[in-house]
Amino acid sequence: MDVEEVTAETVRPVARAVLGQRWTDLAFLHWPVAPERVAPLLPPGTVPDTIDGVTYAGVIGFRMERFGFLGGPGVPYLGTFCETNVRLYSVDAQGRRAVVFRSLEAERLIPVLVARAALNLPYMWARMRLTRTGDEFAYVSRRRWPGPRTATNRMRIRVGDPIAEPTPLEHFVTARWGLHTRAWGRTRHLANDHPRWPLHRAELLELDDSLLAEAGLPGITAAPVSVLYSPGVPVIFGPFNAAAPA
Repeated sequence: MDVEEVTAETVRPVARAVLGQRWTDLAFLHWPVAPERVAPLLPPGTVPDTIDGVTYAGVIGFRMERFGFLGGPGVPYLGTFCETNVRLYSVDAQGRRAVVFRSLEAERLIPVLVARAALNLPYMWARMRLTRTGDEFAYVSRRRWPGPRTATNRMRIRVGDPIAEPTPLEHFVTARWGLHTRAWGRTRHLANDHPRWPLHRAELLELDDSLLAEAGLPGITAAPVSVLYSPGVPVIFGPFNAAAPA
């Protein structure tokens, strides 16, 4: 991965690249949620990040590609796989806005085991498929381990026009430069960096999901208020740059 491709600005969130990858063909689905509902689901030391008094829950499907270490080439086979995650939005006492993953379905077992052991991230091994037909993308996931096997997701979107300037909500749910997780006895922040998202509006054609309920958010049955697509971006992860804006 060309690290310079994602570090063009003077001050970036990542002080030193540790992991590199590319996220491609992303579908972003989001629902408004009361902050008090999600607060107990966040790591200690963080609170729900809000916009206009509301926070959001997201289901994001995509393909991970060229996962690798220290700017090296992606790991063959194991470094490319489908993923679907359920995420919330957090902010800590230092003002760092991030995501909190409630679950991450992935189709490669070894990356699942490594992420669970190293960072206590709730990765789940699943049977998954991402297919494209013209301007339509379909994402399918069925959990294998650690269960329950009834945890599934099926969604299909049609890609629309590109977005020249995201709305405040579209910016809120996509412009995230890190994650919060509880690991090794304390809440940790892992920064990431990538170019500005190329976003498209999208139409939701099909949704059958139980991942939200399994992630501690039952009862979300309304249509998502935001449906977006992105062809993807290269990403690096590493220690937070204290000189970067939160």
